[in-house]
Amino acid sequence: MQNKGYFSHETAVIDEDCSIGDGTKIWHFSHIMSNCIIGEQCNIGQNVVVSPRVVLGKNVKVQNNVSIYTGVVCEDDVFLGPSMVFTNIINPRSAVVRRDQYVETLVKKGASIGANATIVCGNSIGCFALIGAGTVVTKQVPDYALVVGNPGKQIGWVSEYGHRLNFDDKGIGICPESKQEYRLQGQKVKRIK
Repeated sequence: MQNKGYFSHETAVIDEDCSIGDGTKIWHFSHIMSNCIIGEQCNIGQNVVVSPRVVLGKNVKVQNNVSIYTGVVCEDDVFLGPSMVFTNIINPRSAVVRRDQYVETLVKKGASIGANATIVCGNSIGCFALIGAGTVVTKQVPDYALVVGNPGKQIGWVSEYGHRLNFDDKGIGICPESKQEYRLQGQKVKRIK
């Protein structure tokens, strides 16, 4: 299945009934399974599997050796680091078929998940959150949260440019790169300018 609107390497396998947006690139030995929706301008690295009914928004970057299982939805501008892992069953067993029990995982706009991280199904990753390399996410992650470790623990907040935010006594933090301003109120961060 070749469409002039996107590029796929000759070793990539693309099943029928996929929707792939213009400008998307699919690299060596990747498998895009049936009924996937992949947005415009995505980059699917080498040896990636996108399982049936996965949804990827616009400009999603999937690095090498990532498997995106049924039940995963990634909004626009998501980054999935090399060899990171999603699960989609809470209690998998080889001898028990649970194909009708997949648990959804939502990765919201602008979030980044580092290399070798594991996302346990049923947990949403908030907008612009940053999950450190090797982290195991076992609970919901708020917008702009910085989460590291096993099990994953929130250690701070980041800007939309991925810089750690330091807040003054009024709860205002400024991104050193973009100069965008953020407000910390309780356990929530919002961009204010």
